[in-house]
Amino acid sequence: MEQYLSFETIQKKCEQLTNEYEIDGDRFYHVVEKWADKEATIDEKLMASFTELLVVVSDEITRMEDHVELSSTCRMGCAFCCYFPIIINEMEAKLMLAAINQFSNERQIVIQRHLSAYYKKYSKKIEEVSQISFEEDEDFKMKYRQSLLPCPLLNTETNQCLAYEIRPIPCRTYMNYTDPAVCEKNLMPKETISFEFLYAEYMGALNEFLQFLYEDGDTGIIYYPDDLYKHDYLINWMKV
Repeated sequence: MEQYLSFETIQKKCEQLTNEYEIDGDRFYHVVEKWADKEATIDEKLMASFTELLVVVSDEITRMEDHVELSSTCRMGCAFCCYFPIIINEMEAKLMLAAINQFSNERQIVIQRHLSAYYKKYSKKIEEVSQISFEEDEDFKMKYRQSLLPCPLLNTETNQCLAYEIRPIPCRTYMNYTDPAVCEKNLMPKETISFEFLYAEYMGALNEFLQFLYEDGDTGIIYYPDDLYKHDYLINWMKV
């Protein structure tokens, strides 16, 4: 029988990270500084910065895992976390959609057909959960989770993300290091952990780049700073 880390052991390793590990913020800002000097269009610079910063977030998690000898038990085909509410701002939504538009034609068609079917199938449920205020309702995560509404980018037949490489920070930073069964047995398992604090580094670098572009007079597809302050559920940004 496979042995998994206990909740207590995971907590101790998280405490160790807090006491010992320092996030390498320079790696985030290096991405936007590099693209600021590139010969490219504004939108190309934004897209490249966006996608590369997401990679830096994932790399930083790997570095933290290595530091305290943690190994994720998340596996392909396990999608219980894909039923949580994902909240992003309009800037991130625009960049995600722009990234999807850069996928191959075949892949774009698959996603468009999937989204069309998704919003028809779940229209009533989407309307219901959209009424749950993530700003005012302290229990919004559980209420949303109880709806069993899948992420609009989840293929529920294969349990795979249709845009995995550009998945948002909440998806990218939610991890399980103990028995995978805890996700199956609990709507909101206490054993899982989130590295969502990396969002501050990711968004800080993007915001600094956009400030630079704004002062230069062109922020491309982003309406700055308004897009940074408009937040909503992913289900509402991905509507087709």
